[in-house]
Amino acid sequence: MNDRADFDSPELNSLLPPLTFDRRSFIASMVAGGFALAAQPVMAQTIIKTDAEGLDTGVVEIPSDGFNMPAYYARPKSGDKFATVLVIQEIFGVHEHIQDLCRRLAKKGYLAVAPSLHARFGDETKISSIAEIMSNIVAKVADEQVMRDLDNTVAWAAKNKGNTDRLGVTGFCWGGRQTWLYAAHQPKLKAAVAWYGPVNTPSTPLTPKVVKDVAVDIKVPVLGLYGEADSGIKVADVEAMRTSLKAAGSKSEIVIYPGASHGFNADYRPSYNKEAAEDGWKRLLAWFAANGV
Repeated sequence: MNDRADFDSPELNSLLPPLTFDRRSFIASMVAGGFALAAQPVMAQTIIKTDAEGLDTGVVEIPSDGFNMPAYYARPKSGDKFATVLVIQEIFGVHEHIQDLCRRLAKKGYLAVAPSLHARFGDETKISSIAEIMSNIVAKVADEQVMRDLDNTVAWAAKNKGNTDRLGVTGFCWGGRQTWLYAAHQPKLKAAVAWYGPVNTPSTPLTPKVVKDVAVDIKVPVLGLYGEADSGIKVADVEAMRTSLKAAGSKSEIVIYPGASHGFNADYRPSYNKEAAEDGWKRLLAWFAANGV
């Protein structure tokens, strides 16, 4: 399969160079190892590296609305019907950090899968400018499409040793916002954990819902993890979200870490806050365990 005609999607075809090449190599490159260029330089001394011993890991293509969406998965090597966690990427794509988070979850017995939700519009891991990622890729991604892509990821998991009756979701930054939205969208969810996901971004035609306004629609317990020193997410907005959740009778909870900035769980970046990250991870595992995931 090394011809453009082998691709199922016009969107994906538009990304291909004019020369023939191997289709699977292209798909694999979109969730390749290593860190996104725009996230450089990485902080090598703090990077957490989770090995794949005892795990089945790999890159797959998940059919979604006529597009073969790349995804990275990790699950225990032996067994079946694993509780399933969707891992929603940062703006930097399904790079090494997101893949490592999948392996951390798999080590705890989960099937963890991270779909490349921006892949229709390019490979953000190869772009060196955050501004370019935002304008050329993120700005083109519709919330409605993300919800369908996540639904199709759930369908893939159900056919690939996942128990989607024990379904959770967690996401980071851009993915944190999508986690809140998915908690309002998907009734099969048991629980969600949103890491520093914006709750008061402007409404646009492609992103019409403001997270703090959908609190009334959230029927599953969501754990929101935020940094007090986050320069992009105001503590006042997070507190407003907490108030809205309480008014809606939600079992959700929000934790704000003193002194922690945005991206405090990103162990490869200067924003990493070891104490907050470790506490957040412990809370995530306990939250999933306590809520049927």
